[in-house]
Amino acid sequence: MVGDLNALEIERMLGDSIIGRIGCHAFGRTYVVPITYAYDGQYVYANGAEGMKLHMMRSNPHVCFEVDTMDGLANWESVIASGTFEELHGELASRAWRLLVDRIGKHVSKPPGETVHPKSGKTPEILYRLRLDDKTGRFERRV
Repeated sequence: MVGDLNALEIERMLGDSIIGRIGCHAFGRTYVVPITYAYDGQYVYANGAEGMKLHMMRSNPHVCFEVDTMDGLANWESVIASGTFEELHGELASRAWRLLVDRIGKHVSKPPGETVHPKSGKTPEILYRLRLDDKTGRFERRV
């Protein structure tokens, strides 16, 4: 059986998952990249180093965000949402940092921020959020 996830199921998936994928488009290219994240019911919070993903989202803040679970080819769920990128600074960045550490810090050997940039020795963390709009979800379940 294939069907649509309801709003509560969509929110559950977004809240339970810690790995999602951002799709962004700029400079005539489309780029999809996995991220670890925390979700607060409105925003996806994430961090990253300078690179293509941030360069593209700064140029075109309209993104797509996707999470999924899979237990075989006929048992899966997927949520897709359109969103808007926003780089965070000050108190908003501090709040995002706390959410990330609380949510994903226990799942990784090195919590966010413990990665050291090989050239500078500094932590190259840039904090950002995606405001999610137009969330949809689909599923397939073997009956």
